[in-house]
Amino acid sequence: MKTKSIQTEIDACYLYQKLAEHETDETIAHVYRQMSDIEKGHAEVFAKKENIPLENLIQPSWRARTLNTIGKLFGYDYVLGVLMDTEKSISNAVLTTKKKNKLEITGAETNHVKVIRSILEKQTKSAGAYISKFESRHRSVGGNAIRAAVLGGNDGLISNFSLVMGVAGATAGGEAVLITGLAGMLAGALSMSLGEWISVKSSQELYENQMQIEMEELESNPEGEKRELALIYIAKGIEENQAHQMAEEIMKDKSHAHEVLVKEELGINAEEIKGSPAEAAIYSFILFSIGAIIPVAPFLFTAGTQAIILSVTFSAVGLFLIGAAITLFTAKNVWYSGIRQVLFGLAAAAITFGIGKLIGVSLL
Repeated sequence: MKTKSIQTEIDACYLYQKLAEHETDETIAHVYRQMSDIEKGHAEVFAKKENIPLENLIQPSWRARTLNTIGKLFGYDYVLGVLMDTEKSISNAVLTTKKKNKLEITGAETNHVKVIRSILEKQTKSAGAYISKFESRHRSVGGNAIRAAVLGGNDGLISNFSLVMGVAGATAGGEAVLITGLAGMLAGALSMSLGEWISVKSSQELYENQMQIEMEELESNPEGEKRELALIYIAKGIEENQAHQMAEEIMKDKSHAHEVLVKEELGINAEEIKGSPAEAAIYSFILFSIGAIIPVAPFLFTAGTQAIILSVTFSAVGLFLIGAAITLFTAKNVWYSGIRQVLFGLAAAAITFGIGKLIGVSLL
């Protein structure tokens, strides 16, 4: 019986291999293959401790296979985002455990993003451009569109399910439920999409303003900016003379110097602000609507108690699937996560149904 730790390593090994197979940049593909070998080694070590035959370490979990399918359909950047989040969670868990048990922190516990960076630096062809390319890819998927899709659908389903059940309780599943449900779906989707547009747009405007100020400082006081950059490198542990040499070299190209200063001083990556607010708003609208239409659908072709029962059934199935989908990121048990999601959703709907019932009776 494979433990959870072994399965996590097997899954990571499998996914890194898939990333390598679909990576067009040979340098980055080589990094993925090495990471796959590292994860395989971890699995073998755990297996020996558990007295599990090594030949049994061949099957990835349904979660890993599902992520691979998502990668085939939507691109492997999605898979990389989930995988890197998993690596961070594992390393944080190890560090927390060691601190709790007062064990020595060796530095080997740090996440594999740093391992990948170190591997890249050792490649003869991997200069700063390759490292920057890899890191920008990771950052571009850090927000994780898959997670946004799941959570967007979850918001739409739970909020509209509760709304529909509240009106159903007050009207015994009458025609008002359909009108209210569709109105709730539209209002919620518009609210979510507008909120997403404002969030993305305001962040872009804030970053763009900060970047403009940094460019003005660079043009008006290049020596001061050069000293600041050198101090940043010194603070990172780079020897003082080398830090000043690095800053001197960077300042020879104004556009490159601006990019580095924005990254090092402000913590802003220019790639991160290129997203489209309109695209984010559209996706948010669609994802919320998909979840919100589920509890309303039965009222399109029936009414009364039958429609209420079907709405609860459809919503429960949707909630379970969302709970199961969440395990793609958490690696928790599918049944536990799915059933928990169903219970929370049904509890919220039951409360609003009861309130609606009380209001309906009081109005009679």
